[in-house]
Amino acid sequence: MSRDAVLVMAYGTPLDLDDVERYYTDIRRGQPPPPELLEELTDRYRAIGGRSPLLEITRAQAAGISARLGGTPVYVGQKHSPPFIRDAVAELQRDGVENAIGLVLAPHFSAMSVGDYELRARAAAAAAGWSGRLTMVDSWHLEPGYVKWLAERVTEVVAALPPELQRDALVVFTAHSLPRRVLQKNDPYPDQLVETAEAVARTASINRWRIAWQSAGRTTDEWLGPDILDVVAAEAAAGTEAIVVCPCGFVADHLEVLYDIDIEARAAAERTGMVLVRTPSPNDDPAFLDAVAAAVRRCLAAAH
Repeated sequence: MSRDAVLVMAYGTPLDLDDVERYYTDIRRGQPPPPELLEELTDRYRAIGGRSPLLEITRAQAAGISARLGGTPVYVGQKHSPPFIRDAVAELQRDGVENAIGLVLAPHFSAMSVGDYELRARAAAAAAGWSGRLTMVDSWHLEPGYVKWLAERVTEVVAALPPELQRDALVVFTAHSLPRRVLQKNDPYPDQLVETAEAVARTASINRWRIAWQSAGRTTDEWLGPDILDVVAAEAAAGTEAIVVCPCGFVADHLEVLYDIDIEARAAAERTGMVLVRTPSPNDDPAFLDAVAAAVRRCLAAAH
């Protein structure tokens, strides 16, 4: 086996509607969800066809990264669904991997997101008795290839709008919201989203843009805002006729994109007479995988 490997980590998703309760309970750290919240989440998955394609996309992304690294083994571990992070780390131990690069499939760093994945991986390493070295790719929100890929998609989507809407279309860059308490800890997550948006807007020569947050959890915490639905309402009131959503905090089609934007946000816009469209998700697009592999390659070189 190779001395080197990549540990690709993703959030996870229910395998089907019957798996939603197990998944939601795992997110809630073993506490079963109230029936009304379980029903609401199940209905959301039902609305996108009964399941999310996230696991298949994650595996395709992992295979693409491996191919771009000359066949370096890539292990997939998920936070809330099998294969779990602990399962992937146990495989690292069994296969005798000495040096692993940890890559979370989320471009922006937060202690609550990427940092938590790292903690889980290191705890799993201790439990499995893996003595190898784990080096994390902390963030890749300004990876040139990723910025270029996003800018090209924004340009294409704006150009596909009716001519009368193109000039004044508003581009809204989104990422998953987090509890506002991250601001008290100088967490870089909000600033990194702004940095990605600025870089993409500059590359694509976009003048009208802003950021928004989405998919806030159903907790008593106050979450980062403004929420995308509030932005839709405010922009409609201000006379904006078209919004292009660029969910640059996500790299795959899953519930937060397929429902929260494509169904919920679009419906909110349509109720006001506004057009809302979205840039496509990177998924396993070759140019996107080139960019991610470049970030991993640099980290791998630095680890030796």
